[in-house]
Amino acid sequence: MKLALSIGYSSAKLDLPVALVQRAEELGYDSVWSAEAYGSDAVTPLAFLAAVTKKIRLGTGIMQLAARTPANAAMCAGTVDALAGGGRFIAGLGVSGPQIVEGWYGQPWGRPYYRLKDYVAIMRKIFARDEPVAHDGREISLPYTGEGASGVGKPLKSILHMNRDIPIYLATGGESTVKLTAEIADGWIPMGFVPGCMDEYGPWLEEGFRRAGNGKSLKDFDIQANVHVEVADDVKAALDRLKPEVALYVGGMGHKDKNFHKDQMIRRGFGDAADRVQELYLAHRKEEAIAAVPDEWVDMKSLVGPPGRIRERFRAWEDSGATSITVRSRHPEAIEVIAKAARLN
Repeated sequence: MKLALSIGYSSAKLDLPVALVQRAEELGYDSVWSAEAYGSDAVTPLAFLAAVTKKIRLGTGIMQLAARTPANAAMCAGTVDALAGGGRFIAGLGVSGPQIVEGWYGQPWGRPYYRLKDYVAIMRKIFARDEPVAHDGREISLPYTGEGASGVGKPLKSILHMNRDIPIYLATGGESTVKLTAEIADGWIPMGFVPGCMDEYGPWLEEGFRRAGNGKSLKDFDIQANVHVEVADDVKAALDRLKPEVALYVGGMGHKDKNFHKDQMIRRGFGDAADRVQELYLAHRKEEAIAAVPDEWVDMKSLVGPPGRIRERFRAWEDSGATSITVRSRHPEAIEVIAKAARLN
């Protein structure tokens, strides 16, 4: 079991936890993951961390597809990987949601399945540098020949000789996109992953491997599960501190009729609570929405409490089918406790 650290995206003031990342590297953590929503970006912090670390891998969890063309995402990945010495960058990609895609980036939501497929194919062609890049996709094509095109675009080959083996991970949660992830990606950042959910996801992944047609299987594939970690004597208080984020994502992150986080909560058996949280949040009754988040849901997807409780419950995550656990915390004690639970030291 590999361990990773998530530093997320910045709040109002950018505060990169350099010392925490360096300590995670000392403890034997395999990777550190940045993020982006509609503020700080996911790539720049990793470039900074590349200069102050030695071997920990640097992953975007995630780069939003609408934020960059696939060529620019490949350029970002190839540049940071080169700055870090090669072999350290992981290109984690995801579609985000229609509110951000259309409201922040001004891009059409389109057909996310085919956008993911085209995006990954173009990035791989750029990394490989076998020939000038051309791609005739259902959502993205190079060169561009659509409305407003000059007609003089031509296939190009990257000036920078990039690491052709930069891994690409996809953040997905629905059946069709999970199958696509297993088919075309090197790893998976699953939405709503909890111990026991491989009974649902396993057949989807196997179908994706079958479609790949190259003998691919779970042994060739990284499953990068995320878990909130908070060390505290008072379990109830710790769960309560995690509820505002749940309420935000289930209640307000996405459209009322298209919210992937709410869908995950429903699929895990908390449908009534998910409906209530969303109803209250959209009615601007945020405190009530937070209070409506069930303790059981938060506890299922996190590791909170005294060190002994965390170590005991960590065993279920070790047996969950994930190959790597990403610790979501900025508290030094949390990464120390998980390192001991995973027997890194």
